[in-house]
Amino acid sequence: MAEYLLLFRGGEHEAARQSPEKWQANMEKWMEWMSSLNGQGKFAGAQPLKSSGKVIKGTSKQVTDGPFIEGKEIVGGYLICKAASYEEAVEISKGCPILAHDNGIVEIREIQDMEM
Repeated sequence: MAEYLLLFRGGEHEAARQSPEKWQANMEKWMEWMSSLNGQGKFAGAQPLKSSGKVIKGTSKQVTDGPFIEGKEIVGGYLICKAASYEEAVEISKGCPILAHDNGIVEIREIQDMEM
């Protein structure tokens, strides 16, 4: 079984403007989804990301504050799941609560094994 990285983009800033009750309900959906994956043995880890960060570019290794991109493109968090194929990872991703928002995006990437 391979591991897949699910990157979550957009959607969250909309939820952050909601009432505390709606925010809590949104978080409960995330916890239910992740608990379900864990119960199936398909959850390998997840974390939200803070909105601040640093960006290092090119051979000069210039460091700037960031990321400063459109809200819908900001990576807000990630989850690593286990799946037998890309198709299964896509099906897992379709249950992600971020997709309840019109601008919610899940990017799916297979994690490549590295031999050391």
